[in-house]
Amino acid sequence: MNVPDNKRQNFFILIPCLGILLFVILYIIATLNYPGGSTADKTAKGFDWLHNYWCDLTGEIAKNGEINSARPIALAAMLILCSSLTFFWYYLPLLFNNFRYNNVIRYCGILSMLIAMFLFTGYHDMVINIAGTLGCIALSFTFAGLYQNKLYNHFFTGLFCLVLILFNYFIYQTSYLRYLLPIVQKITFICFLSWICLMNIQIYRHEANS
Repeated sequence: MNVPDNKRQNFFILIPCLGILLFVILYIIATLNYPGGSTADKTAKGFDWLHNYWCDLTGEIAKNGEINSARPIALAAMLILCSSLTFFWYYLPLLFNNFRYNNVIRYCGILSMLIAMFLFTGYHDMVINIAGTLGCIALSFTFAGLYQNKLYNHFFTGLFCLVLILFNYFIYQTSYLRYLLPIVQKITFICFLSWICLMNIQIYRHEANS
């Protein structure tokens, strides 16, 4: 029996939520396979949630000098996350009726995710700067669309997430309060991915009722 086109599209709309769930599962599995060591303590055993960064899981060699057995799992998690979020940016403009910047949101968001897939290469800093810039452009027009369409709850929670992202970037670039960055990074991950899921559900409901 064929699935109607609208139901098939609605399934694809939910791919970001499914991708985020799989990312979280793989993230946790990767931390359990990390040999150990952090910038703060290279002799530490295992993954330290207070001192290790996400990128520590993607390195070929762990901070303690051992081969990083968590790397394949972490890379798979990153690829799944970025791939699934391209669907989020593709479908997000469906929320905004007759919004003139829908194409900017869609293509800057998608391009940001495609570039972010190369975060684990030797171009780490360049990837962060380019993907981050494109992501901020997409987010800025997203907030404009949310406000214009009176989706104020998503607007204000999204702004809070953006502040956290910019705080991460500020610490990363200036090294001010650098010791807080591993914690701030994880809090930002939780808040931003939760916001994405809520937005994703909003898009799904909008299309289901249209």
